[in-house]
Amino acid sequence: MASPATTLKKVLITGAGTGFGYEVAMRLAEKGFDVVAAVEIYGQVQTLKRQAAERGVSLQVEKLDVTHSGDRRKALDWGIEILVNNAGVGEGGSTVDIPAANIRHQFEVNVTGPLLLTQGIAKQMAKRGSGRIIWVSSREGLNVNPFTGLYSASKHAVEAIAESMKDELQEFGVEVATMNPGPFLTGFNDRIFQTWESWEDDPEQRLFDYATLAFPRAQFNPEPVYATLTALAAGEIDSYRNLEPTSMIEETKKLIEAPWTKKTTDGLGTRNDGIQKSFDMTPEQLRDDQDPIPAP
Repeated sequence: MASPATTLKKVLITGAGTGFGYEVAMRLAEKGFDVVAAVEIYGQVQTLKRQAAERGVSLQVEKLDVTHSGDRRKALDWGIEILVNNAGVGEGGSTVDIPAANIRHQFEVNVTGPLLLTQGIAKQMAKRGSGRIIWVSSREGLNVNPFTGLYSASKHAVEAIAESMKDELQEFGVEVATMNPGPFLTGFNDRIFQTWESWEDDPEQRLFDYATLAFPRAQFNPEPVYATLTALAAGEIDSYRNLEPTSMIEETKKLIEAPWTKKTTDGLGTRNDGIQKSFDMTPEQLRDDQDPIPAP
């Protein structure tokens, strides 16, 4: 007899209008799951419905802004058995330059809103005695880099929430896992380095000229995340932490250990290598060893 966890079918994916959420919603629908694909604004609803029809799949497309209490409330009527917390934004810039409103928005979208959404759905799962919650975190939830510190802080918060939640919900039969994508070329990383264009601040007070910066790494084809996140949501793999690309796992572990040997005086008076890379790169660079990304 199949366990309740293997028979879960009703999936809610937030942030399904683009990127990882979009592709995973399509793939889960192709696998026969009953998918609620949530988008931030009403203007995305018809577009996603049309794209699903072109793909030959059926999606229940809903407007769900995770920061909106009314949107979160209506999600409680959908009978969600699998929740993929994918919606998120990235705020790029130095931790000493980013304006207050942008700081608050980063945490509202990536942390507070998703947690409040999850609270209600998780209690429904606990009452039923089964469910699956996946937090789309980031490699940045485990490491840090210059100019993505605020985004990284929000994902470190997600890591803490997810790990606590796993321990808290296990007695109720609810699975919890994280998905930790590295630098993948979906457009998300490059958009992080454009948010400064709308800052309401005094540009003269900034430490850095953001018009000259770019995401500091060549990026991977996103296929491994599509495959792993789809399998994770479907219950086909049961690892708690899932980092892609797997080629970065050892580097990530070493960077987690690195702060134990750092000195406060390291590099004083010189530019950090990671910062210099942001000046040297051009946007949207695919790694040379990656297959071309098909057009949507």
